[in-house]
Amino acid sequence: MDANAVLKIVRMTEKSSKQSAELGQYTFEVAPTSTKHSIAAAVEQTFKVTVKRVNIQNYRGKNKRTRTGRTVRGSDFKKAIVTLKAGDKIELV
Repeated sequence: MDANAVLKIVRMTEKSSKQSAELGQYTFEVAPTSTKHSIAAAVEQTFKVTVKRVNIQNYRGKNKRTRTGRTVRGSDFKKAIVTLKAGDKIELV
């Protein structure tokens, strides 16, 4: 799988910025069909770093109500938390 097809976006929240500063962990939203090995390869190829560990979490879209009262579900997504080797960093602008 191509690295651009695996990695969608970098999630920047307060929790993820704290994890990146203290633990060297970065959070990505990835393709639903991607695996830990393909995510690690995509991050190593894109950012030229060494990946130590990958954790994956699947999220189900939230149920919401429309103006007419119908329920609509948001889209599902997969999140990956990538731990880098000590000393490696990803420069996010």
